[in-house]
Amino acid sequence: MHGIARLGSAAMLFGLALALTFIPLTATSRPSQEGNAPSSAADDAVPAYHAQTPKGDLPETMKPESFPDPLVQNAYAVAARIKKTLYQQPCYCHCDRSKGHASLLDCFASEHGSGCGTCIYEDFYSYEQVHKGKTAGQIREGIIKGAWKSVDATKYRQPLLAR
Repeated sequence: MHGIARLGSAAMLFGLALALTFIPLTATSRPSQEGNAPSSAADDAVPAYHAQTPKGDLPETMKPESFPDPLVQNAYAVAARIKKTLYQQPCYCHCDRSKGHASLLDCFASEHGSGCGTCIYEDFYSYEQVHKGKTAGQIREGIIKGAWKSVDATKYRQPLLAR
């Protein structure tokens, strides 16, 4: 009888320890954006960006040839062409929180942009809008509204012609 009580106590302690292991994971995960899940004001806040054109030199973007994927190469090539615009754009992967980025340009001054679809699509969106004559402020409005999600990235899977 004493052995059964011990076994029951051990099982209960093991179960409690297992449950406590998962609490930090669920406590730090973000709520789903689907359905009626509530979102906090911090989740809805516009990520960091610079409202004005840069006053000095901007950081260099990484070299496109540093990456094997043509889509990523094109993203970095495009970013190098529109650095002043990207400097004035927020990035909705929220790398301002996780990486300390101050604008979308920072994503392409580092390797971060190479592995982030949000950064890449916002970059291509910005590039397309610049070629339509949009200002950085107008492009930012589009990014905030989520217009970057409609970019057709298939045309960027082949090397871009020098423009």
